[in-house]
Amino acid sequence: MASIIKNRAIVDDDWTLVRPAEDGTLPLVSELPAGKVLVPFALWQVERDALVASRGAAEIGVWLAPDNEPADIVGDFDKLALIAVDFPVFRDGRGYSIGRLLRERYGYKGELRAIGDVLRDQITFMFRCGFDSYALRADKDFNDALKAFDDFSVQYQGAVDTSPLFRRRAAQAGADKVPA
Repeated sequence: MASIIKNRAIVDDDWTLVRPAEDGTLPLVSELPAGKVLVPFALWQVERDALVASRGAAEIGVWLAPDNEPADIVGDFDKLALIAVDFPVFRDGRGYSIGRLLRERYGYKGELRAIGDVLRDQITFMFRCGFDSYALRADKDFNDALKAFDDFSVQYQGAVDTSPLFRRRAAQAGADKVPA
């Protein structure tokens, strides 16, 4: 069984990632492996009802490609146990925006996973955008990747995980002036 980083720990991944065939064709629902499946958004769009009927929400996850619109899945949050965002290459940063949109604009509260070309250098920034699990590229060391969470002791910019430093300092200064 493959491993992932989830909530800052290395755990077994009990999901099967389903990708389209090399020619772009999508598998049939009846051809999907048993257990929890993480299907492409394109398959979800055309087979949503069949997937829900055959598996139930606890067994279905959807992954979004960088060019998918996260707003298109908002109405289905209750039917999904997991949403993943594909990072096809290291230099493609559109997935960060998708993560922030899902968390901040659309209020997604479930597991948000980064898949694809996921490297240690990206984990801190993915976390700040709302990701809580990471399927590292196969040739990467999970123990080394865990150290990424401690790379920065102070975050200046606001993100999903914290407000901007100037606001935190102003709030602290205000708290120091409040009489007891």
